Amino acid sequence: MPAPPAWMRWLPVFYVVALLLLEPMTPVDWPVSFALIAVPLVTAFAHGPVVVAGATAFAILLEGILAGTPCCAGRAVGYLWERHYVASYICTALVGVLGTILAAHRTHRERTLADVRFVADIAQRVLLRPVPHQIGSLLLESLYLSAAAEARIGGDLYEAVPTGYGVRLLIGDVRGKGLLAVETAAALLGAFREAAHDEPTLPALADRVETSMNRRAMLLGGSEVGERFVTAVFAEITTEARVIRVVNCGHPPPVLIRSTEVRELDNGRSAPPLNLGMLVGEPYHVDAYALRPGDQLLLYTDGITETRDAAGAFYPLLQRLRSWRTLPPRELLHQLHDDLLAHSGGRLEDDIAALAVCLPAARRSAPPASPGG
Repeated sequence: MPAPPAWMRWLPVFYVVALLLLEPMTPVDWPVSFALIAVPLVTAFAHGPVVVAGATAFAILLEGILAGTPCCAGRAVGYLWERHYVASYICTALVGVLGTILAAHRTHRERTLADVRFVADIAQRVLLRPVPHQIGSLLLESLYLSAAAEARIGGDLYEAVPTGYGVRLLIGDVRGKGLLAVETAAALLGAFREAAHDEPTLPALADRVETSMNRRAMLLGGSEVGERFVTAVFAEITTEARVIRVVNCGHPPPVLIRSTEVRELDNGRSAPPLNLGMLVGEPYHVDAYALRPGDQLLLYTDGITETRDAAGAFYPLLQRLRSWRTLPPRELLHQLHDDLLAHSGGRLEDDIAALAVCLPAARRSAPPASPGG
């Protein structure tokens, strides 16, 4: 359970000190000590019920001291049991009881929220487990940002699986939010992780995943069967053949980053999103691109390009990537993460996922030393 900020923990002390400083400076007819009634509630913001109960007893005791101490408040000792002060003691005790109940309820809610977040963290590790930093000769890094601080998982997804056909990649964006989106993402990832090892071609892999999604949508039933769709990109990298194959299902195209250029891998042959292909019946098209040492492939969800700044301008992804094209995957995604938060003012409107894959350039071996050297 996260601790409250330091200023909130010390707020009751600051409050009491401020009242003690004001008390001698105010006329006798203005008893500032009555404001001590609020001490239990001020304490309940950041402390548990035991501390609130102790603060209540302290506040009542301090009220009595201020009411009956002439040297501090300029009043006769008889004020100690004057009816207004007695009413103040009673009110402080009642507020203390309410503050203690409030603190107990708040503590219980915070513990429940901590448990929920812990479960969400575990679910995210299962659903969006970190990709390996290296598969064969390829370097990989992933990025996931939730639009809401409380939400640890959502409808954006990614995966990288080493297979006998090459390293197969997936990035996708489930329509909608909430539990249904998470369930859809989990079903899609499960189907991809299994089929990636079995299907010899990317179109066959995409078709099998879509069949699984169609089956799941029909089992759920309801009036939104046709609307439970997922945009996705399936990619396959074969380092031996130095080729990248891509099947795009209604998703933002991947970006190929080279030292000399940055361009989108889009030949205009995108298939419909998953679970909508049955309505169109078009076959999946494979686009192939050359892979050179030093090349980097970036797959991402539309939450990146649809991030807006204060003036409403979209995030210029390609422009930014052109200035970062020499960065390796980890530094590239770190830079992208920081720049997205700066562009949006720290307020993301949509979930964000990205997957960067790089084929490192071959290192030149040092020339052999001369016999005399």
